[in-house]
Amino acid sequence: MSGLYQLPFHVISSLSISTLQTKAALSSLRTLHLFTNNNLFKSSSPSRRRSSNRGISSSSSSKMEPPKTKKVKHEMEMFGDVRVDNYYWLRDDSRSDPEVLAHLRQENAYVDHIMSGTKKLEDQIYSEIRGRVKEDDISAPLRRGPYYYYKRTLEGKEYTQHCRRLVPNTNAPTSVHDTMSTGSDAPPEHVSPNNKLVAYAEDTKGDEIYTVYVIDAESRTPVGNPLSGVTSDIEWAGDDALVYTTRDEILRPDKVDAEEKGMAVQGFVWLHKLGTEQSLDHCLYHEKDDMFSLNLASSESKKFLFVESESKITKFVFYLDVSKPEGGLIVLTPRLDGIDTSASHRGNHFFIKRRSDECFNSEILACPLDNTSAATVILPHRPSVNIQDMQLFADHLVVYERENGLPKITIYRLPSFGEPLEKLQGGRTVDFIDPIYSVDPSESQFSSNILRYHYSSMRTPSSVYDYDMDSGISVLKKIETVLGGFDSTNYITERQWATAGDGTQIPISIVYRKDLVKLDGSDPLLLYGYGSYEICVDPYFKASRLSLLDRGFIFAVAHVRGGGEMGRPWYENGKLLKKKNTFTDFISCAEYLIEKKYSSKEKLCIEGRSAGGLLIGAVINMRPDLFKAAVGGVAFVDVLTTMLDPTIPLTTSEWEEWGDPRKEEFYFYMKSYSPVDNIKSQNYPAILFTAGLNDTRVMYSEPAKFVAKLRDFKTDDNVLLFKCELGAGHFSKSGRFEKLQEDAFTFTFILQALDMIPSPAL
Repeated sequence: MSGLYQLPFHVISSLSISTLQTKAALSSLRTLHLFTNNNLFKSSSPSRRRSSNRGISSSSSSKMEPPKTKKVKHEMEMFGDVRVDNYYWLRDDSRSDPEVLAHLRQENAYVDHIMSGTKKLEDQIYSEIRGRVKEDDISAPLRRGPYYYYKRTLEGKEYTQHCRRLVPNTNAPTSVHDTMSTGSDAPPEHVSPNNKLVAYAEDTKGDEIYTVYVIDAESRTPVGNPLSGVTSDIEWAGDDALVYTTRDEILRPDKVDAEEKGMAVQGFVWLHKLGTEQSLDHCLYHEKDDMFSLNLASSESKKFLFVESESKITKFVFYLDVSKPEGGLIVLTPRLDGIDTSASHRGNHFFIKRRSDECFNSEILACPLDNTSAATVILPHRPSVNIQDMQLFADHLVVYERENGLPKITIYRLPSFGEPLEKLQGGRTVDFIDPIYSVDPSESQFSSNILRYHYSSMRTPSSVYDYDMDSGISVLKKIETVLGGFDSTNYITERQWATAGDGTQIPISIVYRKDLVKLDGSDPLLLYGYGSYEICVDPYFKASRLSLLDRGFIFAVAHVRGGGEMGRPWYENGKLLKKKNTFTDFISCAEYLIEKKYSSKEKLCIEGRSAGGLLIGAVINMRPDLFKAAVGGVAFVDVLTTMLDPTIPLTTSEWEEWGDPRKEEFYFYMKSYSPVDNIKSQNYPAILFTAGLNDTRVMYSEPAKFVAKLRDFKTDDNVLLFKCELGAGHFSKSGRFEKLQEDAFTFTFILQALDMIPSPAL
């Protein structure tokens, strides 16, 4: 139930990546995760009234009728309440039923037909978007020991290469001013004999069931047999062993993208010795509670591996000494209801981030390795500052925080190894250049004083900075190249605040092109929302978005409750029996933007993905008059039916997020907003919903049912489309250019709904 997709990546040498990239392309690779056996490189109806609205309509460009979905009555009764789902039959867990597949293909054919008249514009927008991409490029090199590690993209290629190159002078200390030579005199890309094994996880369907391969990076020959039916969550335990996780039989998923931080996998943790059969692997831990999921994390020191078992409100941690994995897992933090902990390591201490009801924005503690019960608070809880993450170095602690709705980085110098750890004082804060922005951690060398972080804003392309934690000097190492004459000074970013019905101030991030926008209510606007899982949708740069901004659009993000932008209470007030705050906050943001003449009802479009798709489904039921067009990606719209079925992935582990509808209070509250259950006989905006057939997070049948039922009830003539990718999962297509094509299609749909399609030249 996520939004944004971020592909994790791990180190691989350039000598082996070309083979892997070819294999990926041939197999329509959905996700490729790579690991080396040294350091991990990780990089977020009847008698209808007809609408008189202009724009795209179901009859405006075609005589083809919308698909007529067969009805099969399916009754569901609970607490004396009977619900009828005539389209329940569309759910096919095998994804192979011929009748279901035929229906999905019919929906896709209808989409193609309705949008056929705008194909020229779609191709033009795609050319614009792709034309901004520097196709042959390298990332900012990261120095790790005697090597620079970096990613490379090649012209016309969908997937990334992962490379490394020798540092010319390995004895020189690291500096923010380090550069990697790339000319003819540069050292060759090289494979180290001490770091020669590569493990990578491959998913070719998008169902997030991976096969892990280990190869010798010098010879590119396999090492042992592949590990099948696993997740992408893999860590090295020394040079000859892997730790990995597997799902349970209901396929509860593993680690996720930027908008689903914290969702993991309920099941098993395994230790695999290279060269042995998978059937002989040792089970390190079995999580039997289906409310809990598993996640692996490696300490920055690379000396310990942490196994986290978590629900939505509780997380406890085991540790594994990677120098002696045969010793098994040891409890670091016990399971205590409502206590959420994560850990790392430096010297003779574990560092623990801990959240509780009292310390709702978290605190940081340290405890000796040989006495983990003797914990000392070194960074106390603060009601106005939320501690999101921490990153350890030999001499520094970096804390990623949030204050007043914005991320911040604070750096503390630590005492020398062996000296006592006490309350930290005098942290140094990193300065940023934009009023609203996004900041994310990056891998850095544990032994150095250089912090690397990723930065962007709605007008500043993705940037990589190296920050000297001793001097406070920050150096830009790489900024995403945006071709096509992009000039960031042409755009304005700002934050506004809408007032919710209960008086709560809701932040809105806004960007527009200053020479095109009038701010008189006549401008088209796309409003994005998410609002679940305590995920922060910070204002970030997306080059494809320029194709809207350069056509006079305003783009805005409503930071509604249910997310984590304003701290833990912001999340708590948008979940369970307060979930409707997410939807009413979004409506308040839309009303504010109209009131302040950023746009109008006739020009306001909305978008959300996954749990954000639930948001879209809910608000178009509640206030369809506010919006001209709505886009819901992999939308979680059949909330009540899904949360009543524990055989569906995510259901049991999600009860702490949405509530358990087997309890009467939650049943009727959930029913009151579940989009499928609240479709009415009323006018709706133009609507596009999408899905992936192999999606294990939000089943394709949810938006399929929503669209089918909506066709029965809606009283307008606006277009209603459902597009299902038959070879993709939750994150849709994985190729970098394939994703651009999806953006071009969505933008074209929005432009047509707004009647902004240019007239053909005479």
